[in-house]
Amino acid sequence: MHASPHWVAALTGGVAAGKSAVAECFERLGVAVYDADVAARDAVAPGSEGLRAIVIAFGADVLDANGALDRRAMRERVFENDAARQQLEAIVHPAVRAWLRDRVDADQGPYCLLAIPLLAETWPQYAWVDRVLLVDTPDEIRLQRLMRRDDITPELARSMLASQTTRECRLELADDVVDNAGTPAELDDQVRALHERYLRLAAEKGEKS
Repeated sequence: MHASPHWVAALTGGVAAGKSAVAECFERLGVAVYDADVAARDAVAPGSEGLRAIVIAFGADVLDANGALDRRAMRERVFENDAARQQLEAIVHPAVRAWLRDRVDADQGPYCLLAIPLLAETWPQYAWVDRVLLVDTPDEIRLQRLMRRDDITPELARSMLASQTTRECRLELADDVVDNAGTPAELDDQVRALHERYLRLAAEKGEKS
């Protein structure tokens, strides 16, 4: 896919790394953040092409009583079924990319961020972004956060961490890394420094285009 004329960074990180906290720091600085999770919900909303394609592929029993996608039923259908999961991803992922691309093209700020949890898993479909920002947090801290956030057992939390791509894979993809093992103030300082860098990079891209 061709590069965007607008400067854009992709924000990613493992489950419970603190991507939302980093996104909120950027938003407080006036930067727009477009979320792939929001895009995914929009892609399968009632009346959407995505939902129609899912019903054709999986049958009407993946709908709830209101005609919306029954997410639990869908998760159970694709759990440990690679072929079904790939079929679902083939419907949802292109729609998510198109949604995000539309937001980037319409954005009026000096730059924007795309929050993409599964960036490493879906690369290089997002190779058109200018920068990849990784929120990096030690696994033990992520484990504790995940157990507290979702009220789950250590075993389930560990399996959720293990189901994602490795930290090494994410680090290899990253241009910038935010360490989210410290305090909110420390996180804010890191984001402010990145914001200044991104403003400069965006201005440089604008001068070249």
